[in-house]
Amino acid sequence: MSDTFLSGNTGPTIQSDCKVKYSSKDSEGNDIILNSKVAALYGDSIVKLAAEVLTAMGIDHCRLEIEDAGALPFVISARIEAAVKMAHPENKTEVLPEMKNFCTYKSWRNKFRRSRLYLPGNQPKLMLNAGLHKPDGVILDLEDAVAPIEKFSARLIVRNALRTLDFFGAERMVRINQGDLGMEDLDAVVPHNVHLILIPKVESPDQVKAIDTRINAIKRECQREEPVFLMPILESAMGVLNALQIAQSSPNIVSLAIGLEDYTADIGTSRTLEGTESFLARSMLVNAARAAGIQAIDTVFSDVGDMEGLQESVLEAKGLGFDGKGCIHPRQISVIHQGFAPSQAEITKAQKIVFAFDEAEKKGLGVVSLGSKMIDPPVVKRAIRTINLAVDSGILASNWKSASGQ
Repeated sequence: MSDTFLSGNTGPTIQSDCKVKYSSKDSEGNDIILNSKVAALYGDSIVKLAAEVLTAMGIDHCRLEIEDAGALPFVISARIEAAVKMAHPENKTEVLPEMKNFCTYKSWRNKFRRSRLYLPGNQPKLMLNAGLHKPDGVILDLEDAVAPIEKFSARLIVRNALRTLDFFGAERMVRINQGDLGMEDLDAVVPHNVHLILIPKVESPDQVKAIDTRINAIKRECQREEPVFLMPILESAMGVLNALQIAQSSPNIVSLAIGLEDYTADIGTSRTLEGTESFLARSMLVNAARAAGIQAIDTVFSDVGDMEGLQESVLEAKGLGFDGKGCIHPRQISVIHQGFAPSQAEITKAQKIVFAFDEAEKKGLGVVSLGSKMIDPPVVKRAIRTINLAVDSGILASNWKSASGQ
């Protein structure tokens, strides 16, 4: 018997996952041994799936042990594929689950990105119902949230999740690793319904350009026409100082984010609730994003039990000019959405500007005025965004114009 290669997790707290042990053997045929909590109901289906994956990968001399804790087929398939490829690195076969129709919706450049929910790429149980919480985006994280030993398996789980899970309209984001691992992450996810790539620890425009070049090559190879948007994350003093050049380094960048845990460590201080140590960096990022015509996205709030602190942090971020904030728990989503929702005063002002714009268009005027003040196009654009945000937040009805008698 050859060495054993492992992929997965087991234990009393593990749910919706499995552990796979793979080893080659001299005798012909594949021995599949299953230990599952749901064997009575799904044991035959799991064994059949395992056999199909092995056959697709050209494996016919192995022992495969599966310790299952209620994993869905896309997870079991990914775990088996990962274990086989650990044993046989030369095996490049991809075993792809069927593409679900609800996975093919598209995103767009100016989509609201108020909330983005981080989900570790090797914990499928957290992915299954993430869309039900209605975040603007879900981040399938392959970087900091995944231990080095699990990164290869996580990549395949995320690839399969992009093809099979219903995120209920949330933008599908993937945070890739740094360096060569990140490039390999792109190979795995770009052909499979990812909308946006988060690039960690960006310090120079060249890092973004290298990612963009690789994505374009993959798109040509798989004949993908839909764009892949980019969100560089600034997490160091060098990244902050190069914020504008980074923000302008690719037409596919739609937002710029900041990660304060690494940033404060880099400048030799600690992160505080007051945030005075990061005020300069956050302000520089907002100005760079605005100058580049993209969104500014704030860091995560790490205390999931402090809803009042989160609310204060969101209002502060909005006051600085940010468009959104990261979150690490579903309970943070509604607080973030409420915090970034426009106030009644903002809505009223925006309505007046939109009415003035409509009136000018009806009269064929090239300029828009509100009372004695001239309204520039960027102001009109901002007002329209405020109205759309109010509608999306449930504050304003979608038929607000007709309801107001206009």
